[in-house]
Amino acid sequence: MQPSLKPERPNFSSGPTCKRPNWRIDKLDLITIGRSHRSSLCLDRINHLVDLTKNVLEIPETYHVGILPGSCTGAMEAAMWSLLGPRPVDFVSFDVFGNVWIHDGLKELKLKNTQVLTAPPGCLPDLSKVNPSHDVVFTYNGSTTGVCVPNGEWISDKREGLVICDAISALFSMSFPWEKMDVVSFAWQKGLGGEAAHGMLVLSPRAVERLESHRPPWPIPRVFRLAEEGKFSKRIFEGMTINTPSMFIIEDFIDALTWAQDIGGLPILISRSKANLKAVEEWVEKTPWIEFLVQDPEIRSSSTICLRFPEDPVGWLYPKAIASLLEDNGIAYGILGHTSSVPCLRIWGGPTVEASDIKALLPWITWAYEQVKSA
Repeated sequence: MQPSLKPERPNFSSGPTCKRPNWRIDKLDLITIGRSHRSSLCLDRINHLVDLTKNVLEIPETYHVGILPGSCTGAMEAAMWSLLGPRPVDFVSFDVFGNVWIHDGLKELKLKNTQVLTAPPGCLPDLSKVNPSHDVVFTYNGSTTGVCVPNGEWISDKREGLVICDAISALFSMSFPWEKMDVVSFAWQKGLGGEAAHGMLVLSPRAVERLESHRPPWPIPRVFRLAEEGKFSKRIFEGMTINTPSMFIIEDFIDALTWAQDIGGLPILISRSKANLKAVEEWVEKTPWIEFLVQDPEIRSSSTICLRFPEDPVGWLYPKAIASLLEDNGIAYGILGHTSSVPCLRIWGGPTVEASDIKALLPWITWAYEQVKSA
């Protein structure tokens, strides 16, 4: 039987992600639209966004937070191009985007002294092999496999290298060990459902020290340049962005951050994401024909929830057909797994998604599975 209850908000895509509950465009403060981003008004709003970000994410006061072009990719590239080189580098990868950073390090920057640690889909590499005297580059949450790093205990407190982390689908959904991080990149279209195009970069004092002591041997494009003449470009982290940001998108993310702050901040955001994962776990436990891509619950993501069909005869048959059926019926949009990864459905379970919508979605997946199997 076709279920009668539908999700109120069928947007379960893993990026861009669902807007906050009760979001409305006419609630945004658009007084900055059409104004120069260098004006005092717009600079105040940009810096307000940065302050809210630090507050909601509980970023240490001594860390610098700035806005860069090119989403999380641009922020991550800026960090790699500007900081890597003086030490050997360990690349840790367990998803598609981790492999992108390996490619950039080995093929574009042509780094020589590297160690690459990888794992099959659904698993983590052996993190004990990371050398604390090396720089390390990794994703905290593998959005294309649903694997997340459980904590920062594997990162030495006495590390000599920098820890450079792509945290885009982890932040706002799970605990994050800021004291173990030196460079963190993310973007607004993930955790709180912001709009695309802009990235954020967080630098520790150790990262700033590297910027001022190391001059890379390769040319650095203007949009990646975090230092000028051997000095940290602090103005970038004080609202003077490298290029022109969209003030509409600035106001939209201020709205998302204000909502997060008003409901109780990071602890509540994390609890909402955990509730979404719990709803799926309870359903999977009693559904024999589906399973998590990540078998170990200790490393299972609460934001990018990946589900596979072990009996699928061709791999992508069930995920593609089920995702298509659910979209055609207005039940779920954007839940097909990343096509560069392994066959799966991928449900965004971040804090802007209501657990009630997750629970309404799951019987529809059962219905769609039965339709596909009997076809």
